[in-house]
Amino acid sequence: MPAVTTDNILALPRIETPLTATPRPVLAVSTAPTGYEGEGFPVRRAFAGVNPAYLDPFIHMDQMGEVDYAPGEPKGTPWHPHRGFETVTYMIDGTFEHQDSNGGGGTISNGDTQWMTAGSGILHIEKPPESLVQSGGLFHGMQLWVNLPGKDKLIAPRYQDIRGGEVKLLTNNDGGALIRIIAGDVAGHHGPGSTHTPIALSHVTLAPGARLDLPWEPDFNALIYVMAGKGTVGADQRPIETGQLAVFGPGSTGNVLSATASASQDSHHESLELYILGGRPIREPVAMAGPFVMNTRAEVIQAFEDFQSGRFGRIPAAH
Repeated sequence: MPAVTTDNILALPRIETPLTATPRPVLAVSTAPTGYEGEGFPVRRAFAGVNPAYLDPFIHMDQMGEVDYAPGEPKGTPWHPHRGFETVTYMIDGTFEHQDSNGGGGTISNGDTQWMTAGSGILHIEKPPESLVQSGGLFHGMQLWVNLPGKDKLIAPRYQDIRGGEVKLLTNNDGGALIRIIAGDVAGHHGPGSTHTPIALSHVTLAPGARLDLPWEPDFNALIYVMAGKGTVGADQRPIETGQLAVFGPGSTGNVLSATASASQDSHHESLELYILGGRPIREPVAMAGPFVMNTRAEVIQAFEDFQSGRFGRIPAAH
């Protein structure tokens, strides 16, 4: 880490801090419990225990790894279905292969993003390539589930392959932050990801001692998750470290998200690595069961019936 960087950060476009910058207050800081996903790879459940009202339009988020696998250890997920939302997989270190029943897929690594709109229903698989299974190596990424509004839950499935070199690279006033915009708009700068639900998603690296005051849409909620390192967030400088999520107050309470990296970091990570996200709340009822995110229980039952009837497509014959 970091996955995508630059030789000269001072040559990047700069996000200017507003003259009347007012940091949004921090409402809560939570610590993600650990668990296992798929065939047994370790994750941190970033949203566990957080009030869903603070998360809307997001449903679920895992930090995958960071783990250094021995040969034969890398694991993925088996074929499984989704309906009613989008999965966004951001690969920081290592390699993941994706394939789905709609013909989408590819290999993501080192700053690439796989954006899959499940929509009306899809089957997919995510796994490390055979070469990584044999060699072992570092594996680290994030997977985010973005809800779709009711009118879009049954749209046609779609796959976006976002290469690391496509993300918008920016810095702040003093060059202490490397900002990678993956999707959405941040201070007038746009990321390559195309979204159905208005959101902003970025990976920010803060140098030791650096401060970031990031302008934020007033009607977006705001979350900062620490992938690595330690520092503080908000006007009151709440301490935060690896595996913790900060929830910020509404736009009426401030116009920037503030974070500061501790002057001294640990021996494994020289900087503070942040996953910064937010979006316009959908404010619709959520009925969720396993891989299906709908508005009503009846819609979830219908999703199970459609899956069992083979209406989500077929697993390719090669598998």
